[in-house]
Amino acid sequence: MLLPTSRPTGMRNVARVLRVSVATVAAALAVTATLTGCSSNDKSSSQSASSSSAPAPTADQLQGVLTAFTDPAKSADDKAKLVIDGDKRISNINTMNQGLANYQVGYKVGDIKTDGTKADAKVSITSPHGTMPDVPMSFQYTDGSWKLSDAGACTLLGAARAACQ
Repeated sequence: MLLPTSRPTGMRNVARVLRVSVATVAAALAVTATLTGCSSNDKSSSQSASSSSAPAPTADQLQGVLTAFTDPAKSADDKAKLVIDGDKRISNINTMNQGLANYQVGYKVGDIKTDGTKADAKVSITSPHGTMPDVPMSFQYTDGSWKLSDAGACTLLGAARAACQ
């Protein structure tokens, strides 16, 4: 099939519009890249904004949350305050408390990675049955303190035979 060598007037207009559109998009991309490059050089202001939103947690702080969560002397209501949306885990926590009455659990927190108000850590959990190394736990900075994520709480509750539903 042979294509016509000249374009009808409508096709010339479409081609002109496409050329203008492509040029406009290219110019917009160049401006965006320039602005992005300028803002990426100002890392101190963006880092201070994110670091001011939550102080970086220490291993001792996160370990304190875990230890308090499994302390058999603490009430389920007190423990629920250590967990994001902990109120929905009260019955699980009560079950865990009964199982932990004469049971010692210890924690060693390491490899903490913080991103704004969230922190992930590797936790070694020690019990009379041995040690579980490198258990991933996540935490969130809320209401002025670091709290255990619901998933982290469910990991510990599951180990205490009080699994989340």
